[in-house]
Amino acid sequence: MPSPQPPDPERADDVRRRFADEARAERPDLAVLCLLAGAAADGTLDEAGMDAAQIELDGLAGRLPFRPGGPRAWASALSELLGGRCGYRGSPGDYQRLESSLLHAVLRRRRGLPILLSVVWMEVARRAGAPVYGVALPGHFVVGFGPPEEQVLADPFDGGRVLTGSDAELLVAGATGAPLDPSMLSPADPLDVVLRILNNIRAWAAARPERSDVALWSVELSLQLPSHPARLRYDRAQLLVQRGDFLSGAAELDAYADVVAGVDEPAADRVRRQAHAARAMLN
Repeated sequence: MPSPQPPDPERADDVRRRFADEARAERPDLAVLCLLAGAAADGTLDEAGMDAAQIELDGLAGRLPFRPGGPRAWASALSELLGGRCGYRGSPGDYQRLESSLLHAVLRRRRGLPILLSVVWMEVARRAGAPVYGVALPGHFVVGFGPPEEQVLADPFDGGRVLTGSDAELLVAGATGAPLDPSMLSPADPLDVVLRILNNIRAWAAARPERSDVALWSVELSLQLPSHPARLRYDRAQLLVQRGDFLSGAAELDAYADVVAGVDEPAADRVRRQAHAARAMLN
């Protein structure tokens, strides 16, 4: 099945504006931001489709027991419902699909990357009143329940399996070769979750040069976040040049050079030479 194709330019501009507004809200809504990212990826996702995804999350939350107990009881209830009865989980093949990073598609397929499955867990649990949050372990996103002294971790990619301390240590060691640091267990900020999702999408596109369109819109959404790496402007410029928009790419390279000139003038000079080379491609 072919990967989703982005919407027309007018719809894409509207999605980008709404994404920027939501990202700068006092309390950004994680589900809304993920669905807007989905709309940037998939031109078939309209307002009705986004509403249907929210209704699906509401419906799943309504199927959870009322206040089942402490953090472990919440984790078990989510695992039984989402991983058990509903069959949400992941597999190695999901890393090869763009849909695995799109919330509306994950809700439909009940398959996805660890971070998107964790978004489903978090949004369903939050609606039901659970003390839930994301935990951005290196290389593998999971969900946490309860305060630090009672924290219970669950792995939605593995059907919501409740993790022991050694399980978390093995996940981190497998991803980094380093030991688990307690700071890794802190709740993830929703905007950091969104940036990590967009980074995953860019990584998917980087392995598929023919989908530079996906890389471009994911970078452009990342740039709408209040806090983002400055280098994203350089990445956007490179993508514009790659796609044949030499003047826009050159202008973006010059703007990035101005940003870095204050701390690394030689690097700024290199970027300006790249801008000059991009303009020369018009001759």
